[in-house]
Amino acid sequence: QVQLVESGGGSVQAGGSLRLSCAASGYTNWRYSMAWSRQAPGKERERVATVSSTGGSTYYADSVKGRFTISQDSAKGTLYLQMNSLKPEDSAMYYCAAGYCTGTYSFWGQGTQVTVSS
Repeated sequence: QVQLVESGGGSVQAGGSLRLSCAASGYTNWRYSMAWSRQAPGKERERVATVSSTGGSTYYADSVKGRFTISQDSAKGTLYLQMNSLKPEDSAMYYCAAGYCTGTYSFWGQGTQVTVSS
């Protein structure tokens, strides 16, 4: 059973940057596709970025393309999301997720809050 713990959220002004981290534990061999999703109050959860288990393939939602970068350190079992040029509409709870194949995520963290003020 994989456990995921997010960190790095906080409050920042528009145009600023944050780096989210997601530490994984409880796995034997790193073979998971990973993703960052977010959910703002009253809105549906949105998948913002994914990375394949090898790191060779990434996906970004149009809303974050060119501003966010997903990466992973499989040796450390850690997933990252570098968020630059943040906008108020990026404010949300950000969740880390892991799965055995891209697009299907069985394990989720508790989330870390990101608030961007104008």
